[in-house]
Amino acid sequence: MIKFGTSGWRALMGDEFTFQNVRVVVQALCNHLKAEGLTQRGILVGRDTRFLSDRFAKEAAKVLSHNHILCYLCGRDAPTPAISYEIIRRNLDGAINFTASHNPPEYNGLKFSTDTGAPALPDVTHRIEQHIRRVEAEKQHPTYYVNEEYIHEVDIADSYLKLISSKVDFEKIARSGLIIAADPLYGTARDYLDRILIENGCSCEVIHNFKDPYFGGYSPECSEQNLAELREVVLEKKCHLALATDGDADRFGILDSNGDFIAPNYILALLLKYILQSRPNLKGGVARSVATTHLLDHLAARHSVPLYETPVGFKYVGELLLEGKLIMGGEESAGFTMGQHLPEKDGILACLLVAEMVAASGNKHLTEMIHELFADVGPLYNQRLSLKLSGSHWEKLNRVLEHPPETLSGHRIIAVNRLDGVQLTFDDGSWILMRPSGTEPLVRIYAEAPTPEAVKSLLEASKNYIFQFQ
Repeated sequence: MIKFGTSGWRALMGDEFTFQNVRVVVQALCNHLKAEGLTQRGILVGRDTRFLSDRFAKEAAKVLSHNHILCYLCGRDAPTPAISYEIIRRNLDGAINFTASHNPPEYNGLKFSTDTGAPALPDVTHRIEQHIRRVEAEKQHPTYYVNEEYIHEVDIADSYLKLISSKVDFEKIARSGLIIAADPLYGTARDYLDRILIENGCSCEVIHNFKDPYFGGYSPECSEQNLAELREVVLEKKCHLALATDGDADRFGILDSNGDFIAPNYILALLLKYILQSRPNLKGGVARSVATTHLLDHLAARHSVPLYETPVGFKYVGELLLEGKLIMGGEESAGFTMGQHLPEKDGILACLLVAEMVAASGNKHLTEMIHELFADVGPLYNQRLSLKLSGSHWEKLNRVLEHPPETLSGHRIIAVNRLDGVQLTFDDGSWILMRPSGTEPLVRIYAEAPTPEAVKSLLEASKNYIFQFQ
């Protein structure tokens, strides 16, 4: 059954993600757009660098044109945030983006964004799924003939890069003498992240800035393991900082000058502290998902700004931004945006703001900045663990967690949060969250505590607790 998860429909190519199923989903989207009266302004169709993504995009354009819906087809692969901005800039009815983001190369996906530039919320994707069921029930395999007058190829790079240029102080970065290493991981940030740094006079060492549908044999995820080659460049070229983006450039990865990987939670906290200091014109609060560090809570409290907690899924952060409520929004999975920007994750902007932040500090090490942050608001360490767990096992565990234990890992549970999964908060302020992944057959455990040893203990206790119900 074709279903939309946390960030669209994702599946294995050749298994569920086939040309026929893509036609079914795009036809269902057309039916949804017609039912909602959203057929006048056009739909943008974008893609990442995955195998067959260009073919899937052209097939979607064909289906849209057959339904007499104007289609703006990206001439090359494009970052997800650039697609979001193009919807807004052209005042379109939405966008179809063929991407599986950071998933392994054997996956592909289809993501629908609305006319606001934000990912579609569950009520919208639920209606699309109902249209999918109707199209499937017809059990027909219609032929879609292209209608060229409804298809226009577009280049969206320049308009997005102009937007980014208005958000980042490149003069500050160039003056600082920072030597930056950049890695788009063979993905859509090629000629975006590297280009804007070089054109603004910043010293930049670039790797993997060519298209590879197999992403070098790895998932296009900004993990410590996948950034090993970037680490070698940092050490060999004596770079001050390394910046990376995932396959569709909506997530970031950061290495310090010694090659150490800096976890996204710490980058989000450092960026919030920097934005609060450097962007006084931004007004509002801070949004984070239930799985994201509470360092953001402490900083929000210190600066007397509201803190909004959301389910996992950046679409919820995007809605708060559209309501004008945010200075910054973030997710622990390396999702970031800031006020007066886009209601979508933007890994390119996050990377460039980190570079600006380091430049403004006099080229401090990021680890030094983290120690300063801990001295300011208190230390918090965090980690996540992924477990393969079938749906039936998760359902059984979820029933058991209706009445969770009074203690775990020697700490008393003082609060239970069911906003997304089950989060247990303990008497020392530490917490764990157990939730099924919305894109993979996994259960993720997130833990945060004042010491690394306490985090390790919480993860081990949580894992043991889960497995006893298999």
